[in-house]
Amino acid sequence: MTSFTVIIPARYGATRLPGKPLLPLAGRPVIAHVWQRAIDSGADRVIVATDDSRIADAVKPLGGEVCLTRSDHPSGTDRLAEVVAREGMDADTIVVNLQGDEPLMPSALLAQVANALATEPRAAMATLCAPITDTDDLHDPHTVKVLSDHLGRALYFSRAPIPWDREGNTGLQLAAARRHLGIYAYRSGFLARHAGIPASPLEQLEQLEQLRALEAGEWIQVVDAITTPGPGIDTAADLLAAERQLNHSSSEG
Repeated sequence: MTSFTVIIPARYGATRLPGKPLLPLAGRPVIAHVWQRAIDSGADRVIVATDDSRIADAVKPLGGEVCLTRSDHPSGTDRLAEVVAREGMDADTIVVNLQGDEPLMPSALLAQVANALATEPRAAMATLCAPITDTDDLHDPHTVKVLSDHLGRALYFSRAPIPWDREGNTGLQLAAARRHLGIYAYRSGFLARHAGIPASPLEQLEQLEQLRALEAGEWIQVVDAITTPGPGIDTAADLLAAERQLNHSSSEG
């Protein structure tokens, strides 16, 4: 079984939904659901990385481990790098990044992405994808697409519809297209060397942080997810949808 640590970056000051890690969801704060998903994944260790004592105060009664980080990190990856450095993690330690607004992320996917990295020693990172079956999703800039080679190494991530079939065969295009799922596993050594590197030109153009690693020549392993993750929470409507999904799951159980 793969050994890994889950770090949950959780920021209070989200622009669209301030304080969302602490908002009530099915009787518990959002962050409590996220933490439980990480615990259920079989991780050796789960750390909530936050810059806000209110989030820390919500996690500690659960028995959760908290690392209070700086508040000026430009991304969740930079926040993870601070935790890795402060904890003195070995360079080969596998760290899974579970965002603090993903209460519906299946625990099995955390273990899967960690195992994908563990089984490809050439990779610095691993991530998951899923088939795209709808042309609307293919052309939606909010749906990030990924292409990989025969070894599973990422070739490119884009908000544009890739690959593009110049003959206009939508069926062939959909057969090759994959939707990127925003869950990552990293080797701690990668996080240490990646921290502080300025945003790359392609990253700035597409607004996709993972392109910084590709431009630096890093190997990102991509595998098809074994199940479908629930949506993250960005808006009040997302929170209501998650409430309905959790209540429906409870009633079925």
